[in-house]
Amino acid sequence: MAKVLVVGNGAREHVLGRQLLKSNQVEKVYCAPGNPGMLESGIEIIPIGVTDFGKLVEFARKQGIDLTVVGPEQPLQQGIVDYFSTAGLTIFGPTQAAAKLESSKEFAKKIMQEAGVPTASYVSYQDEATAIKGLAKNDYPLVIKSDGLAAGKGVVIAKSQKEATTTIHKMLGEHQFDTKSIIIEEFLTGQEFSLMAFIQDEQIIPMPLSQDHKAAYDGDEGPNTGGMGAYSPLQHFPSDLVNEGVEKIIRPIIRTLKKKNIAFCGILYAGLIMTDSGPKVIEFNVRLGDPETVVVLPQLQSDLYEMLQGLLHHQVPVVKWQKDQVYLGVVISSQTYPQASARGVELADFNYLPSNITVNYAGVSCKRDGQLISNGGRILCLTTGASNITKAQAILYGWLNQHPILGLRYRSDIGDKAK
Repeated sequence: MAKVLVVGNGAREHVLGRQLLKSNQVEKVYCAPGNPGMLESGIEIIPIGVTDFGKLVEFARKQGIDLTVVGPEQPLQQGIVDYFSTAGLTIFGPTQAAAKLESSKEFAKKIMQEAGVPTASYVSYQDEATAIKGLAKNDYPLVIKSDGLAAGKGVVIAKSQKEATTTIHKMLGEHQFDTKSIIIEEFLTGQEFSLMAFIQDEQIIPMPLSQDHKAAYDGDEGPNTGGMGAYSPLQHFPSDLVNEGVEKIIRPIIRTLKKKNIAFCGILYAGLIMTDSGPKVIEFNVRLGDPETVVVLPQLQSDLYEMLQGLLHHQVPVVKWQKDQVYLGVVISSQTYPQASARGVELADFNYLPSNITVNYAGVSCKRDGQLISNGGRILCLTTGASNITKAQAILYGWLNQHPILGLRYRSDIGDKAK
């Protein structure tokens, strides 16, 4: 029986661990550092940070870990896959070189241009004064992106020159997101959606499409967050869209990287927008999306562990996804998120969920009596499945509306665009 190590501590890693435990081949799943809410699912949490590669390798060797799966972007950017591979350990995820697709938006744009992949036109800047001067050439709204990792919050849609100037100052003047470069690009209109795929070289296994809700408040108002909810699959989109995304976007990117001697193994997440001229790329991530994962992975009916090991050994695994239900995930956050995190709200109500609702924990800690309390920005994500989005909303929001919890909030319109 296999032992698996999941690196990360959020709702994405919670559902990833739970899905791996479904495998008949897996006896134990560890999560480092994990969170105490995962214990209820039989996941063992290990107090090792996601970038403490030496201790992670030491733990993997000592426990005889058969597979390590990486959740968040930071350890990928810092080269955890290279580190584990050098140590002779099996790990699923992209190398540090391949992870630049997410860690550098300018690198991603250049790869897209070379691959002929449709995306917004852009200009990059390293200097605040030059960037502000360049605003005179733009129409509004426009999109300003920090070049590095920013936990999903380094993107601002500026509706005026004043807002754009303020944003540029925060990014290049105050270095709010620890970046030395920004990208200013055209604003694309249309519905955004996500296409994630498991990849080993040119073998691409696409997942069902999903739609994330980034803005903090109902109606897509307020600042960007790490994600306030998602649903999947997207039944109102064309049925051939997954195949189109694979052949016109994902495969050309993988081949272009290969020409540069960068092999890709892991997850490629394409953040897309459906424009009048077809899908275009907004961004790439090199890991599972959060919260998209909580509505996509439960649709997998085949063995996740078997699939990942098959890909790593250049085999062609059998993969089956459900097609009868829509999955909805609603993030419960602290009242002050994303401006600030908070802690101390008791989460006892979530111990008594109906059988058709699953809780995936993220920003939680444990009191001395074992009771979970909030400890962060995004606290947890509730998930359900139903025959259509309206029924799924009725299940989740029906329960949430009957159990208001002071100090926490959620968007009440996740999935509305599917109607």
